[in-house]
Amino acid sequence: MLKKILALLMVVIFVCCGCGKKQDEPMANDLNTILKRDKLIVGVKTDTYPFGFLDKKGHYSGYDAALARIIARGILGSDKKVEFVPVSASDRMMKLYSNEVDMIIATMSITSKRQELLDFSMPYHTAGQALLVKKGSSVKSLRDLNGKRAIIVFGSTVETSLRTAVPNVGVIGYRNYPDAYKALKAGKADAIVADDTILLGMALKDDSVVLLPKRYTKERYAVAFRKGIESRDLIRAVNNVIDIETRKGNLKKIKADYGIK
Repeated sequence: MLKKILALLMVVIFVCCGCGKKQDEPMANDLNTILKRDKLIVGVKTDTYPFGFLDKKGHYSGYDAALARIIARGILGSDKKVEFVPVSASDRMMKLYSNEVDMIIATMSITSKRQELLDFSMPYHTAGQALLVKKGSSVKSLRDLNGKRAIIVFGSTVETSLRTAVPNVGVIGYRNYPDAYKALKAGKADAIVADDTILLGMALKDDSVVLLPKRYTKERYAVAFRKGIESRDLIRAVNNVIDIETRKGNLKKIKADYGIK
């Protein structure tokens, strides 16, 4: 699945960025585009409580949405100057390179493969891959999945690390986290393997599932941008906002508001 996404992205990058550019054509600058538009367009998830979800009134909520509003305030002077576009783990990079959004704030961790295609801000949160199981399950750790079935979500970083750690696990993939959660509840697999921050939201809402305590990786979440010189000024501006708000303690406060540790 990841190979297909990477191949499609390379085509999009070639079409959008590489061909037909004249020598004297001015270099695109994403920050200038945003300043002229006076609005920030951000891709966020809606299925990863408490990071990205829709509240009871249908408003975009969660830590990632809150961070987007803070960045809009830092760059444009108002946290209302932001437009949200829903993305999933499997389509978020495509929406970035099709210019539907200026940046992605969607529980995206920095990996070496992604850095070949994307530029990233400084990290704003560190998560870890973990297991969510039904209460009373015999699965107590990753190695207990040997010979059993595990659920992943396409587009996440989980599948490679899971197959490496547990070669005999049966992997079942879903396009989004609600479908993955329903499959676990229906007994289609023995565990969901995903970032702890995403699984935490499921466990907080349902005491029939348990988030196991062990963390198997360190996943540094960051804001993702199109790769290239045109993103350089925007990345500097976003990093400045993240740095200032971190030192003020505001990002820590937002995490606490959503029960994120």
